[in-house]
Amino acid sequence: MHGTSTEPDEVTVRARLLGPLELHSGGADRAPTTPKLLQLLAMLLIRPGKTVHVDSLVHELWNDTPPRSVRRTLHTYVHHLRRHLDPDGEGGLLVTSPPGYRLDLDPAMVDVSEFQRLHRLGRELLTGGDDAAAAHAFRTALDLWSGPPLASVHCGPTLAAYTVYLLEHRRNARDLWIEAEIRSGRHREMLGVLRSLTTADPLDETLHAQLIRALCLSGRRSDALASFHWLRARLEDELGVEPCAELRELHRELLSEGNPVR
Repeated sequence: MHGTSTEPDEVTVRARLLGPLELHSGGADRAPTTPKLLQLLAMLLIRPGKTVHVDSLVHELWNDTPPRSVRRTLHTYVHHLRRHLDPDGEGGLLVTSPPGYRLDLDPAMVDVSEFQRLHRLGRELLTGGDDAAAAHAFRTALDLWSGPPLASVHCGPTLAAYTVYLLEHRRNARDLWIEAEIRSGRHREMLGVLRSLTTADPLDETLHAQLIRALCLSGRRSDALASFHWLRARLEDELGVEPCAELRELHRELLSEGNPVR
C-alpha cells in the first residue's frame, strides 16, 4: 500500500565494495567522486565499525610522499567526507575516534561480510555432503560481485593488497561452486562454464582438472584426454613444467577402466 512507511529503508546505510564502491544512505548513493575522498572512504569501509589509525590513512593516501602538512590535509579530507556523507549534519556516520577515525557502520551492511558469510556456509555444506545447497550458497556469494573490487577507487598499498585478498577469496568460491555443482550431478551443465573459464585463463590447472572430470563424467573421455594433452603442451611450452599431481592422476584414471573420482 502507498501509505506504508519506508523510513527503515531510508535510514539504513549499506555499502558495496565488490565492484565500484557504493555507499547508500537516505535513498541516495553517498560515495564521493573526488579520488582522495573516495580512497579515504574505502579505507574506512574495509574496517567498518573499527578505528582506522591516522598513520594507516596517511600511508594509503600518500604512501612514501606525504605533503608537508599531512595531518592538516587529512583532517580537511575527513571534514569534506563527513559533510558529503551527512549533508544535513545529523547522521554522525563518520566519527573521530583517537588515534584515528571510524565509520559507525554495522559490518553486516557491507557486501564483503555477506560474501564471507555465504562462503563459510558453502564450505560447511560441502563438507557435510549437501552439495546442491553448497552450490547455491557459493553461487549466491558470487552473484554479489558486479566487477573487480573497489573498481572506482584509486588504490594505494593497503587497498591494493585488500583487493588481491578479495580476488583470491572470489577465486576460491568459484572453484568450490564448480566442485559442488559437479558433485551434485550437474557436470553436463557446467561444461559451457568451464570451457569459457579455461579459455579466459588457459593455465589455471584447477579449472582444467574440473573440466576434464566433467567431460569424463559426461561420457566424453576422448575430449577429456584431448583437454589434458592440450594443457600439458601449453604448460611445457610456456612455463617448462609438467601438469600438477592432481591432473597427472586424472590422466592415469582416464587411461584406465575406472572413472575419475567425484
